[in-house]
Amino acid sequence: MKIQQIYTGCLAEAAYYIESNGEAAIIDPLREVESYIKSAAKDNAKIKYIFETHFHADFVSGHVDLAEKSGAEIVYGPTAKTTFKSHIASDGEEFKIGDLTIVALHTPGHTPESTTYLLRDEAGKPHCIFSGDTLFIGDVGRPDLAQKGDLTMEDMAATLYDSLHSKILTLPDEVLVYPAHGAGSACGKNMSKETFDTLGHQKAVNYALKASTKAQFVKEVTDGILPPPQYFAKNAAMNKNGYERLDDVYEKGLKPLNPDEFEAMANLTGALIIDTRDPQTFTKGFIPSAVNIGLNGQFAPWVGALITDLKQPLLLVAEADKAEEAITRLARVGYDNTIGYLSGGFAAWEQAGKDIDTIQSISAQEFELLAQANPDAQVLDVRKPGEYESEHLEMTLTRPLDYINDWTNEIDHKETYYIHCAGGYRSMIAASILKARGIENVIDIAGGYGAIKTTGLKRTDFACPSKAMKA
Repeated sequence: MKIQQIYTGCLAEAAYYIESNGEAAIIDPLREVESYIKSAAKDNAKIKYIFETHFHADFVSGHVDLAEKSGAEIVYGPTAKTTFKSHIASDGEEFKIGDLTIVALHTPGHTPESTTYLLRDEAGKPHCIFSGDTLFIGDVGRPDLAQKGDLTMEDMAATLYDSLHSKILTLPDEVLVYPAHGAGSACGKNMSKETFDTLGHQKAVNYALKASTKAQFVKEVTDGILPPPQYFAKNAAMNKNGYERLDDVYEKGLKPLNPDEFEAMANLTGALIIDTRDPQTFTKGFIPSAVNIGLNGQFAPWVGALITDLKQPLLLVAEADKAEEAITRLARVGYDNTIGYLSGGFAAWEQAGKDIDTIQSISAQEFELLAQANPDAQVLDVRKPGEYESEHLEMTLTRPLDYINDWTNEIDHKETYYIHCAGGYRSMIAASILKARGIENVIDIAGGYGAIKTTGLKRTDFACPSKAMKA
């Protein structure tokens, strides 16, 4: 028996490879599927099944491409409906992979079709569960993504409670829990950095599993849920209805363009230029109107949160040999319309004598002196609401990057804005978006709140109402 967790940190996503006696199964595969095919070939195994725990909302799964390339059967849980060929399992249905048995346990609540897959070992003993977004380490799935008709978030949470208590918590404590996500995913609010655990330990430490009543569970699970990123529903639809072959996405996007071609393509198509370099490299010089979303952070989720049109043409500025990685990570969240990248990177743009723009970035110590001299300075904290509420500078305005498309109309184009996040990644995204939208006077605070805490500026550690944005 071989069980491999394939964890992708930038998406906080876990796929699984299972092999026994020449047969393999993949659970919740990523969009790029060659690694699964290679693993099976190395083990002299045939991929027999592709199990999907539910219609994923935070990424585009590789099930359709993998089925086409491997001949494996796609399996979803009860109530799922797809426009491509798939097997809809019944509750309790068993599937054989070599000497192993996988049992489909219908566990609705996160979504109606959510299914947990129980793996029984060669002796028939329960060994582990692949819980998808039903049960995380430290949390359970959010119940607000698939409300239908008269069903409310609270109704779905109540259904989730029943699923957990009737199907999962009745299993032996030593059963391992392998979820679909870890800390950093927007699919839950309290996920652990650990990526697996025993069910017994989760019973002891998971706040949701410790709820004494269904009513308490519903209240705790639904409390404080932020609205889902806008791309979630679109990714779920792609997973349900199919999508463009990844090979075709690469063919379209991996087109090197010299500076003149790049500029002409941008003007002709109205493409958005995404600069994937490090924020502190970007600040020193970039193509006018380019938006900085660095590959060294949660690149794909931020693209998904901020770019509202999945079909938006995209042009890339990347470090050497990073264009394919950027295209892959864009495709993971459904952005399949990359139409080229700048050959030679930003250095080629500079050498061609093209126009460049910059964003001023100052240290926390420089900001401290400026703030002391001008206590009415406009300072934007673009961290998430929970981060802001836990502790923030007294003089800051809370303007989460997640909602920048909603609050940019409040910005005074004549004002100067100092922007910070926790460490500098998100603040440069925000600064570049504001700059691209015509706000010239944006200044990034390098190192973010982590650096600001080393200064003597007044900060608070309690929640307070956000200040009104000055017009």
